[in-house]
Amino acid sequence: MIHIIGGGLAGSEAAWQAASMGVRVTLHEMRPARATAVHKTDRLAELVCSNSFRGDKLDNAVGLLKEEMRRLGSLVMDAADRCRVPAGAALAVDREAFSAAVTGAITSHPLITVARDEVTRIPGDPAMFPLVIATGPLTSASLSDDVARFVGADHLYFYDAISPIVLAESIDRDTVFRASRWGRSLRGPDAAGPACGDDGGGDYLNCPLTREEYERFYDALVAAESATVHDFDTATFFEGCLPVEVMAHRGRDTLRFGPMKPVGLVDPRTGRTPYAVVQLRQDNLAGDHYSLVGFQTQLKWGEQARVLKMIPGLQAAEFVRFGMVHRNTYINGPRVLHETWQTRARPDLFFAGQISGVEGYVESAASGLIAGRNAALVSLGAPPVALPRTTAIGALAYYVSHAAPDGYQPTNITFGIMAPLERAPKRKVERKQAIAERALAALDDWMAVGA
Repeated sequence: MIHIIGGGLAGSEAAWQAASMGVRVTLHEMRPARATAVHKTDRLAELVCSNSFRGDKLDNAVGLLKEEMRRLGSLVMDAADRCRVPAGAALAVDREAFSAAVTGAITSHPLITVARDEVTRIPGDPAMFPLVIATGPLTSASLSDDVARFVGADHLYFYDAISPIVLAESIDRDTVFRASRWGRSLRGPDAAGPACGDDGGGDYLNCPLTREEYERFYDALVAAESATVHDFDTATFFEGCLPVEVMAHRGRDTLRFGPMKPVGLVDPRTGRTPYAVVQLRQDNLAGDHYSLVGFQTQLKWGEQARVLKMIPGLQAAEFVRFGMVHRNTYINGPRVLHETWQTRARPDLFFAGQISGVEGYVESAASGLIAGRNAALVSLGAPPVALPRTTAIGALAYYVSHAAPDGYQPTNITFGIMAPLERAPKRKVERKQAIAERALAALDDWMAVGA
């Protein structure tokens, strides 16, 4: 028997993996008995930020990570693949269908018991171990304080922001155009999801801005009033998820090289590339909700409505959800963890997910996949294992446990943290392909020996 605290992506994946190895699991989830600031349901694996799992091709590291997880029987990837919506070369999902799929799989598994209770501290009962703590970025204050005492240092933290969602029928279709950057689209005769008002090829609705429109929008954005964030003066934002207004304050053209970059997009009405673009991504299978890509924000809700309605196509937008800021809590992985996701101080205690020092949905689930397997091995009296560093999963675990601990920030998977090739091709695209091929071959070999 193992216990897992937290029913997010990492905790759900860990439970599934351990149960698939024949080990009984009790998964503790505090919702609905205790709510969080951002969760809306009591379902497992609820996505509170974007509905995108990012790239799904082997020419990027997160696409490779997904493929490795699929080969290892990942529940999260199976559910995501079954609930995907059009998103170009990325994997995006209907968030409600996705969490329902994960919840259904977990609650129907005969070896998994879901306990709807709050665990407020690291248990003292030996029967609760092996234990996986996968409470995510919104770990409750009481458990967070106890974890901090266990690791012997204060938690690190950063503030994270989520993007607004608008009602599809409130988008001005005479202004926006449908297209995927560089024409990379999931849409077609076999595309998943409905056409959602099929007004052209591509998976995104694009709001084009002229230079004058961009200048007016920028001026309004940097002058808008932000919501008050506790300890904001000392807040650290993760660079991969900066609020749009924080990016804007870095320079007048920062957004045009970030979430509003127009490259790879041509407005069919003008035949030209716009000066700037805001992309809207389908957020559910019904196609009636769209999220603003890269527009996570901490602006007050009234300010969001005022400023975002300056975007062409969103003049009459109805907001299903406004953006908001929440605090993400994580441990200093290099000081605390082995690459098996075990703690250095106690081998029957594991961390997984964002609290362990990774960033991103897929990375969180991948850490849960290995933590769950290793917790099951410890329960069975077998030694835990680490994947080869030449795999994306192994490289992620090695980085989290071996990076420089001073100033450590949660990391996404990148080719840069994977073991270098001995004879690397000169062309970048060929290097990425070679790294991916080596990784999948190493994973197949690792699986073949029964690891």
